[in-house]
Parts: sequence; C-alpha cells; structure tokens
Amino acid sequence: MENIELDDAACVSFVRSTSARAKILSIDTGPALEQPGVIAVFTAADIDLDPFPSPVPANNQQMLRPWIADKAVRYVGEIIAIVVSDAVKQGIDAAELVVVEYEDLDPIISTEDAVADLVLVDENTPTNISLELTTGNDESLFDDCEVVVKQRIVNNRVAPCPIESRGAISRWDGSSLQQWSTTQSAHAVRDGLCRIFELSPENVRVVVPDVGGSFGAKRGLSPPEVLTAWVARKIKGAARWHENRTEAMLDLGHGRDQIQYAELGGDQEGNLKAFRARVIQNSGAYPDVGSFLPRMLGVMGAGPYAIENVEVSSQSVLTNTPPLLAYRGAGRPESTSMLERMMDLYSCEIAVDPAELRRKNLFTESEVGIPTATGVIYDSGDYPGALESILETVGYNNLREIQQKRRSEQHSIQLGIGISSYVEITNPGEEGEYGCAEFLDSGHLVIKTGSVAQGHSHGTGYRELVSRRLGIDASQIDVVYGDTALVPRGTGTGGSKSTQIGGSALHLACEALIDQGRERSAELLEASVDDVVFDAASAQFHVVGTPSIMVTWADLNQTELLKAEADYVANGATFPFGAHLCLVEVDLETGEVKILRYLALDDCGRTLSHSIVEGQVHGGVVQGIAQALFEEFKYDQYGNPLTTNFADYAIPAAADLPRIERIHQETPTDRNPLGVKGIGEAPTIGSPAAVQNAVIDAVSHLGVRHIDMPLTPDRVWSAIQEATN
Repeated sequence: MENIELDDAACVSFVRSTSARAKILSIDTGPALEQPGVIAVFTAADIDLDPFPSPVPANNQQMLRPWIADKAVRYVGEIIAIVVSDAVKQGIDAAELVVVEYEDLDPIISTEDAVADLVLVDENTPTNISLELTTGNDESLFDDCEVVVKQRIVNNRVAPCPIESRGAISRWDGSSLQQWSTTQSAHAVRDGLCRIFELSPENVRVVVPDVGGSFGAKRGLSPPEVLTAWVARKIKGAARWHENRTEAMLDLGHGRDQIQYAELGGDQEGNLKAFRARVIQNSGAYPDVGSFLPRMLGVMGAGPYAIENVEVSSQSVLTNTPPLLAYRGAGRPESTSMLERMMDLYSCEIAVDPAELRRKNLFTESEVGIPTATGVIYDSGDYPGALESILETVGYNNLREIQQKRRSEQHSIQLGIGISSYVEITNPGEEGEYGCAEFLDSGHLVIKTGSVAQGHSHGTGYRELVSRRLGIDASQIDVVYGDTALVPRGTGTGGSKSTQIGGSALHLACEALIDQGRERSAELLEASVDDVVFDAASAQFHVVGTPSIMVTWADLNQTELLKAEADYVANGATFPFGAHLCLVEVDLETGEVKILRYLALDDCGRTLSHSIVEGQVHGGVVQGIAQALFEEFKYDQYGNPLTTNFADYAIPAAADLPRIERIHQETPTDRNPLGVKGIGEAPTIGSPAAVQNAVIDAVSHLGVRHIDMPLTPDRVWSAIQEATN
C-alpha cells in the first residue's frame, strides 16, 4: 500500500487513548496545530457521520462504536483525534502534542469479571452482554452417564500479526470516491462506503493492491479506513493512512479469547453420550464479528463424533480491550480445541488410550449425512480413515512403548503424543461468487473473480483451473480481482470459501465459454452443435469421430471475441476434516517443549493444486503451534497492553518449528461442481489441540490434568511442580 505513489495526498495520523476506561474531560489540540506541516486536527465534534454500523445484526445494536471516542474511552488504543499533515513524521510528532485530560475509571479486563452486570457503554445500556446464544438447557443431559468429566479451559487471546498491517488511500473527485484498501472484500468495502457517505455504487471505486496477509482481521471496513476517506472529503483532496506495527497490535483487532466450561459424559467403555459447554466470549470494547463467533460452537459442537446430545450456551461480554474479530478459523479452532481436550480428559478418566476412544466414537462413512447432535449434515468424510492413516504413518503403538519405557525409567525428558480429530465448516454463510472469462485481441484470456487474495495464491490456482478446462497455457491467462471498476460484483475472501465458490464460478464461466465455442464451431464445421465436442488437451473443437478437422480458440475469436460470465450459487457449506498428530519431548526440570514430529492430514476434497494446499497446511499448522506454545496478548490490571511489538509478543521463528509432514487424502464433495472444500483454515483448527494434548500427555503420568495455552516453559514447569508437590 505504501508503494502507491500519490504525491498530493495528505497524511493521516491518529491520537490514541492511553487509558483503558475513562471519561474525556478535555482535548487541547492547539500545540499540535502550531507544528510545521500540520494541516488540521479533528476530534469527535467534527465527525458528521452516523456511528460505525455493527457488522453482525444479532449483536446488541445499542452498543454501536463511535468513529472517534467522544465523551469516554473504552480501551487503550482507541482513536481520540485525527492529525492531518503534509508528511507522516510531522503528523506523528504533532499527535504526541495533543493533550487529553481523563477521569480514569476502573477497567474491566477479565472476561469472567465482565459477566457481572456492569456498565461499560453508557447509562442507557445497563449491561455489558452483547449477545447470548444457546442450543438448549436440559437438566437431565447427563442422567444416564456413568462417567462425566469437567474442565475449565482458556482459549488464549492472540493477535493476527499479518506481515503487512492495514492501510488506506482516499481520493475524492467531486461526489466520486476512489479508495485503495487492504481488505478481503473490495465490494463489501465499496458497499459500506456507499452507505456511510450516501453514494451510489457507480460513484465509488475500491482497489485492493497486493496485501501481505490478513487472517480474517481485514475482512470488513474498519474505522481508520472510513476516517481516511472522511478526511479526504473534508480537505477536498486526497489522504492516506498506514498503520505501524504497534498500532496494529493495539487496534487491528484480536482473536480467540474464550473461557470455556465443558462437560463430557458417557459410559465406562468409552461410548460418549452427552457434551455440554458454557462459553464466555470476550467481545472487547465494542461488539464486532468476534461477539458472534460462539455461534460456531453451537454449529460444530459435536465435531466428528457421534455424540447423542450436545448443548452449547454462550455469553459475549464487553471488556476494556480492543474489539475481537474473526481470526483464522473464527470459532472453529475454539470448538475443536475444547472438544479434543475433553476427549483426552475422558480417556484418562476411564484409562482408555486416546486413539481408541476416538475410534469408538468417530462418525463412520455410512453415518456421514445423518444430522449431528447440533443438526448439521456433513457432506462427505472418512474420519476413521484419517485417524488410522496418521497412526500408522507415525508408528503409534511403538511410540507408546517408548513413552512407557521413559516413564518407568523416570527419565527427565518425557515423550508426549497428541492427537486431534476435527471437522470444519467452510463457506458457512453459503455465499455465492462471480466469475468471468474473456478473450482479448492479444489472444490472452482474462479471468475475473470476486475473490480477493491476501497471499493465497489465487492467481496461480485460478490460472491452473481455467488452463485445464480450456486447454489454454497458464502464461496466456491474466487474473483480475480486487477492483470494483473491473469486477462488477463479488463477496470476497473469508471462511475458506474462495476455491469452492470463486473457482466454481470460473468453472461455470468456462463451461459457458465452451458452449459458445461449440455453437460457433458448428457453423464453421457445417455440423450440428450436438455433434461438436471440445478437447481440452488440444484446446480444439471438432466433430465427433473427425478430430483431424478442427477449430481453435484463435479461429473463433477472429470475428468476435468470446466472453462468458457466471454467478455461482452455493449448494450449502462444505465440511473439510482431518487428523493431526504431534510428538513432543518435555524437559521435566525446565518445562521446555520440543516438537519432534508433526503429521497433518487435512482432507479438503478434490485437490486442484497440491503446492497451494501444502502451503496452506504449513502456514495453518504453524499458526496453531504458535497459539499452543507461544502467543498470548496480555494486559495488566489497568488495561495497559503488555505485548505491543514482536519483542514482547512471542511468535515462532523457523528454528522453533518442526518439519510438517503432510499425509494426502481426498474425499470429494457433491456440493459444488469441482468437488472441492476449503483448506485455508482447516490446519489451524486441528493443530492447537494436537500440540496441547501432546504436551499434557508427556506429563500426565505425574498427575497433571490440564494446562491452558500457551504452554510456555514456565506454565508447564509450574503445572509439574503443583502436581508432584
């Protein structure tokens, strides 16, 4: 984004709150206005826009977020004022001179403390509960269970940490707006700007340049982007804003952050009967997408298991921390980590091997298609086959023997084996997508898609897909996305939906292009269109049985260039699945964890590009390992963030990671013409639980029952000391 040259654009810098919860008594902008290069300083009193619209209608609509904090601040990092300057450094220096006088109040940081009926918003909203969800409340749920295990589980708060943070550039030309945005959906941003500034779609153009990562955090329209456009309109010119790393850590939004109270019941033989979870979701200071994420637990609560009854209830609560957003997996890693921890706790309780407990309860292939306990119908899956593949590959029984030997020898380095079986939902909103294939005079083919890439290799994947179907060399195919002036509509990227809906739309466009080609070829070949076939291998049309007389795409485009569009309507969500296994060593004297092997089987239906899938699996597993062992965004009791840069916020380096062994398995779906399922989030869903289970398994013989993520050396060592003492 910063590489886009716009010499006349003013620079936007934000003054951000240094208090987590306070009344604003006064704001003195005078010293800042006197600084060289400063064009203007704006506060909430200047903003003539309605409050930031909630992206989730189910959230409490009385808790709308202001564009700039007005009478109060609700988290450290909240925007208080805007400094507009000729140069970035001038704006940063001037922002430090804006003097804000606060009346500090006691902040609420703990998610569990927030369950109390305290006022975080204003006196007209006497609650901090933004959303409550439940799938039932049966007091007799566990009445026929011989065994019931219970556990409080913390799913730790993490920061998205994309390589490139957010940015926006806005330019007004009369009543028309051009916006460059680091977003996952160009059309969603366009439509949002249209609503906010009361513009028609033809007067707003949104362009998304190459974006260095998102992981869900850049899916929608954020206040800084809108304020950049507002500033540009106010100064009657262009404005640009680029987020630095500390700003991103403070205000880009965070993920996860749930407290889970889980119960799993069944009989002594390991037949599971009932599962209940009560979840408290930290929504942050204002309810956003994160407030709604417990809904995924209600949908996917049964996981891949044939549990008879499942109940999930949740409360999403406000705290004096930044709003929670969707982060890679968005509710599904939380659900899987909880259920997989309970599986290991149950196996320990009845003294049954964790793999055997899963074997006994996984849906079989014949059972897939029957509604789960939460009413979801999975499309396809061989869950037992996935588990057996990783167990066989790693030599599971032999590992258990080695583990037992180390335990009997009281070795200081203990072995841990962690298993995670999971099922995931992709395109959960059942959205559709736009696709277009169009020939140019040069002979190149342009394909257009409503999907938007943030390092997903969409260009490569879509080229391969179209190349195979049309027989055109991939080097002759150009991919266009992320520009509302060139792509008329689209739903963007999110929920691991790109290939299954974006790819399906392009597939339909190719089919339409082939149909056009057959009709024109029939005229040139003086044959019935029903007798004309297309051979993708040679990219030629010919009459059945007469391949020597043929017509090429170049022949067809000599008179009129071919073009075909398609709008794919999704035939339901798809359900990727898999099994992960992590082998670790734990030093009992220091609590240090070392991953020896990591195996991942992620079945995403038909695989169109093995290299892209490999990349997604590697990246997803690494993010899961990071949450399990390294990452945690922390605050002190006053709401001050303690992890605002990569010196304080731990993320793994290459040397901290094992070689990730991927086991291939394909189970196509019938819910789209390509037979594909999503892969972008699946490995992040299976991996945290596998790592967490492995570490706890290594020390379970000492009496350690549970350790919350991240399993840092200090936390592991402390758990060992508590259990042994």
